[in-house]
Amino acid sequence: MLIERAYVDLPEGKGTAADGWPWTVPCVRQLVAEGLTFRAPVTFLVGENGSGKSTLAEALTEAFGLDSYGGSAGYKYAGPRAPSELGALLRFSPKLLRSRGTPITRAGRTMVRGPRTRRRGFFLRAETALDALSRERLTQAPGEMSHSEGFLLAFREKFAQPGLYVMDEPEAALSFSSCLQLVGLMDELAAMGAQVICATHSPVLTALPGAEIVEVGEHGMRAADWAELGLVDHWRRYLTDPRAYLRHVLA
Repeated sequence: MLIERAYVDLPEGKGTAADGWPWTVPCVRQLVAEGLTFRAPVTFLVGENGSGKSTLAEALTEAFGLDSYGGSAGYKYAGPRAPSELGALLRFSPKLLRSRGTPITRAGRTMVRGPRTRRRGFFLRAETALDALSRERLTQAPGEMSHSEGFLLAFREKFAQPGLYVMDEPEAALSFSSCLQLVGLMDELAAMGAQVICATHSPVLTALPGAEIVEVGEHGMRAADWAELGLVDHWRRYLTDPRAYLRHVLA
């Protein structure tokens, strides 16, 4: 892991509900009040659309120095997205990196607080992934592959060393078997000392053993167990009896 805690360095009088979005979002209000502590190398952010999980993922991305448009650490792409106000105010408490059981304080602090060129990691945002990947040095051109193949190529070639890897709904382009490959990769990244933060709706991804799940919603943020997640319950019920759901949406 690289990051132990994220917190907002808020100027006095700023960040109130009167300032509008994103300060009105419940999870952002809780982030301002309490910060967010990371307890596992892989953290999943889950919640309904509009709950704020992507807002959190983007802010964490920007605070680390990754471009919120997507791509590798150490570079700044000319994407159309302006830096968010939350990302500019978010700060990290670095966690000591360990190599063969020995703390490496300098390495941990350099990765989190050092210059952009010293950082390692990647941000994959589903809706901008293909364009962002086209700017990367990969063994194949993502534009000549399917959406899913492009994602898997990036995972294999860019998710390969200790660093921070943030993903926003990566399952959007992945089949069931491809999601399983990503689960295996996340486990490998955790074992090598990397940190993964993933905003997702996928019950397949969130089943990774040892991962921390943070449920985001009107309540703010709270730790959750996989078996108790609403998304897991709904998928289980739907696959058992699709008609129980479809009768509400079909004429």
